[in-house]
Amino acid sequence: MPLGNEPTKKGGSRSRLETGTDPAEELPISEGVWVLYERATTIDPLPRQWGHIWEPGGSNFSQTGVPKIVLYVDPYWIEFQVVIELIIGLNLWVLITLIGVTSCGFPPLEDRDDSLAILEGFDFFGGGSLSTEEKFRLSELEKRAVNDMFVVFSDVWLDHEKTMEKLTTVLDAYEELEVVPYLFVLMGNFCSRPCNLSFSSFSAVRIHFTKLGELIGAHPRLKEHSTFLFIPGPDDAGPSTVLPRCALPHYLTEELQKHIPHAIFSSNPCRIKFCTQEIVIFRQDLLYRMRRSCLIPPSTEDANDPFQHLVTTIILQSHLCPLPLTVQPILWNYDHCLRLYPTPHTIILGDRSEQKEYNYKDTTCFNTGSFANDNTFAVYRPCSQEVELSAVPV
Repeated sequence: MPLGNEPTKKGGSRSRLETGTDPAEELPISEGVWVLYERATTIDPLPRQWGHIWEPGGSNFSQTGVPKIVLYVDPYWIEFQVVIELIIGLNLWVLITLIGVTSCGFPPLEDRDDSLAILEGFDFFGGGSLSTEEKFRLSELEKRAVNDMFVVFSDVWLDHEKTMEKLTTVLDAYEELEVVPYLFVLMGNFCSRPCNLSFSSFSAVRIHFTKLGELIGAHPRLKEHSTFLFIPGPDDAGPSTVLPRCALPHYLTEELQKHIPHAIFSSNPCRIKFCTQEIVIFRQDLLYRMRRSCLIPPSTEDANDPFQHLVTTIILQSHLCPLPLTVQPILWNYDHCLRLYPTPHTIILGDRSEQKEYNYKDTTCFNTGSFANDNTFAVYRPCSQEVELSAVPV
């Protein structure tokens, strides 16, 4: 055992405090990582905060000052508990290189209703608190909205002729329906090339948005009764690539708004409140980036589908993008925009990976796929939380 204790059975071990051995003598001590723990009291033998970890001569936030901690997975949790208790009880500054860990996992999921009951009165969505009568009225409206649906696209390349032809086909089909869709969600990227610092054709992108407005305006029923929501993609025009991303620049969408009176240009991610449901929409190639940053392959005991692992991860982490800041920078003042607490009813992901749907606990999550590359899109019915994974026939 790396920590010096010999476990006798699960849930118990032979503690050095019982044998009278000095615990500091048997700890694996070497120069490298300093661990400072606060002294425990007789009332609370294990403090709630275990102090600070750092490397001598370095900083917590620098590349050279990252704590070099080796996680050792051990089947006996008491190994970790006993050593920490000894360090705290003696109030020592101890040099250690190995920390025993029983298992690495996610925090348990808290039910949405339990979260709202505990934090009653808090407005997490930002639209104002609702009275009991208003919630009841919205619930009745939601039950009667059986024909309302959201049509969701991702990667709508406006400069790609075939993509625009496919979009025209979809709009023509919905124009003929007896009840037109309540909402169209168009997520970026809106250009087949990244709009980075080397991109110099913003005037052409503005013209493409104008043509999109004319295309939608040619469908009078959709123009009058449907709402169009535009969400930028990771390679669209904007001040930077950090999250959350602000809405598309007004310069690009100014002419489009003249053709579509019910156009909304939102940030990425975006939150929608449909009656009593909270829906989160996020455009990011998240599955690819999560798999690239994965240190240990996910277990295949419960699921073999990477998309299921992705959904489980973001829901249990209560965050849309649980990646290191070196991989995906985040504006700290707006990090709350990426949080998934309380757990929303539905999460819509715009990812270039394969079109998928997965229900975890009471949360519905689906990926629309890439409309430009795979001809795929999705239809969501909020009344029943049903998802229809669709595609334009080739």
